[in-house]
Amino acid sequence: MKYHQFQFKYLATTFSIVLFFVACHDPKKKVDEKVTESAHKEPDIENTDFTVIETMPVGVDTPKGMVWIPGAMFKQGAVDQDAMAMGHEKPSFQVAIDGFFMDETEVTNAQFEKFVKETGYITVAEREIDWEEMKKQLPAGTPKPHDSIMQPGSLTFKKSKSSVPNLYDFSQWWQWTIGANWKHPEGPNSSIKGKEKHPVVHIAYEDAMAYCEWAGRRLPTEAEWELAARGNQKDKIFFWGDDLSLLGKQANTWEGEFPVMNTQQDGFERRAPVKSYPPNDFGLYDMAGNVWEWTGDWYNTNYYNEVFSKKQVLKNPQGASTPFNERDPYAKEKVMKGGSFLCSESYCASYRVSARMATSLDSSLEHLGFRTVVSADMIESGKK
Repeated sequence: MKYHQFQFKYLATTFSIVLFFVACHDPKKKVDEKVTESAHKEPDIENTDFTVIETMPVGVDTPKGMVWIPGAMFKQGAVDQDAMAMGHEKPSFQVAIDGFFMDETEVTNAQFEKFVKETGYITVAEREIDWEEMKKQLPAGTPKPHDSIMQPGSLTFKKSKSSVPNLYDFSQWWQWTIGANWKHPEGPNSSIKGKEKHPVVHIAYEDAMAYCEWAGRRLPTEAEWELAARGNQKDKIFFWGDDLSLLGKQANTWEGEFPVMNTQQDGFERRAPVKSYPPNDFGLYDMAGNVWEWTGDWYNTNYYNEVFSKKQVLKNPQGASTPFNERDPYAKEKVMKGGSFLCSESYCASYRVSARMATSLDSSLEHLGFRTVVSADMIESGKK
């Protein structure tokens, strides 16, 4: 569902509970029935006669604020012992990834502010709403909302005052907030002053791409992101291993009853400054929790099954060739990774390395940011 479609339906009180881009589905839900027992058997791998770039290119300096991610072959997707894995994370398949540089943290408010000051860029959440463009995405004859609500804004989180029996009714903790954007994360009366080291949020895909263009970088692929997050824990559920009891010391997530009460045992209720928790094996911070991160891959419900059926190792995969979400066939969404401060064991276990969700291109939310990468081919062509 498009961002402005969501905006309109929310404001018009006809909010439809079919959204996937803000969803963290019940981790205890059974995996997709399409994934049969035979699908989990190791395939006969063919066409593996290739190498990957493992070591950092000679004569190249590590870009400031980035770390080198050694190239490797690994299994992308849920590991066998992950009882919380969702159907669209299975079956896992072999990929081979060339090494690349990656931001050690999410892009921060300070970094994004520098970009805006130098370019004058205006994010999607700050732009005036074009009714003529919006109504193209709505049923014919849909009346125009009142001008008082046709104003720029974004989606913000709100606590529930009581227990929520239906955790698929996202409207109980998401609200459209006029004036919410990267400079005002919780709404017009909030500010990023003193939060320069917090990850920037309310970033739509177009905004992240504009930043990448300015910085001479790009968004990671889903496979690159997962390789980087796993570090040396190739067959583990989390970037630190399989021990869930360590979650509060490793990541900023929701602890307590969601979305009613966060005990803040990990030290934070919402976003945390980058580097608040230990890095993974490669020196990357916040590869679990804090804020979701954009990737460059199209989200396609069938992608993992289609790749697995080929029984081949994919070299530097770019994800699905076309977008498709069986919950919303008209959606054009990208994959996001990493989970956020809203993920909890009872509702959303997306702090797992294989966890993935779908977000429409023009969506911006209070728990969505990004980080960038630089690959060897970009360095060779002088883009770094």
